[in-house]
Amino acid sequence: MRLKGKVAIVSGASRGIGRTIALALAKEGAKIVIAAKTVEPNPKLPGTIHTVAAEIDQLGGESLAVQTNLRNADEIDSLVRQTMERFGRIDILINNAGALWWYPVAQTPANRFDLVMDVNVRATFLLSQAVLPHMKAAGGGHIINMSPPIDFSVMPGKVAYMISKFGMTMTAMGLAKEVKKDRISVNALWPVTLIESFATINFGLGDKSKWRKADILADATLAIVTKAPGELTGKALLDEDLLRKEGITDFSVYNCVPDGEPMRIVWDGVEAGKID
Repeated sequence: MRLKGKVAIVSGASRGIGRTIALALAKEGAKIVIAAKTVEPNPKLPGTIHTVAAEIDQLGGESLAVQTNLRNADEIDSLVRQTMERFGRIDILINNAGALWWYPVAQTPANRFDLVMDVNVRATFLLSQAVLPHMKAAGGGHIINMSPPIDFSVMPGKVAYMISKFGMTMTAMGLAKEVKKDRISVNALWPVTLIESFATINFGLGDKSKWRKADILADATLAIVTKAPGELTGKALLDEDLLRKEGITDFSVYNCVPDGEPMRIVWDGVEAGKID
């Protein structure tokens, strides 16, 4: 129960990676605020904010499910306000919600450009901004943006998406310097392999033999937020590298199938996170 008494907001927590991280934080004693749009079941996208809240309840944890359209600044403010009204503090923010659009500039209409910008970088910026006063009042905190190390060579073929994801990383790097004196850690976190999620499933990015479970990102998240605020900050971290430093050597436990060979993320022949 390393996070007992702490309060965490997890965006995009109704399913997939966000759900897995929310449950992992709850198991460590954190009170969880589940922020996502889905309140009614969808056969194509299982999971709602209420089903995840029920799972946390079954663990003996405490949660608050808040329907939130992250493209709406007023709803972001309402999310933070409801969190404070219910729990009185905010210690952790996981900016996990994301929109995927892996297409070239010529195949990116304005509405898709706006979608990835709004959900990925704008919501991350506004949510981080909204929680800062409360983290300062609590004496520190952790913000984690689910975004990759900046490497411009991976941009061709997915320019809009990478602008938005690199924008999240830039937000983490800049904000980390701005709030270091307040003992607020801000980091970016990204997987080195494909992770089983509805994004990888729906976009046909390999199969289970090529994926790792979302648990690896949950464990990496725990490795960050269980450190003292300010101890690790201003970094663009990769899950496997971080966990190796924590003493993890067997990564086969994260494979979706026992004899699988997880595929390292490669965009247009360039390994993600690798700087030439």
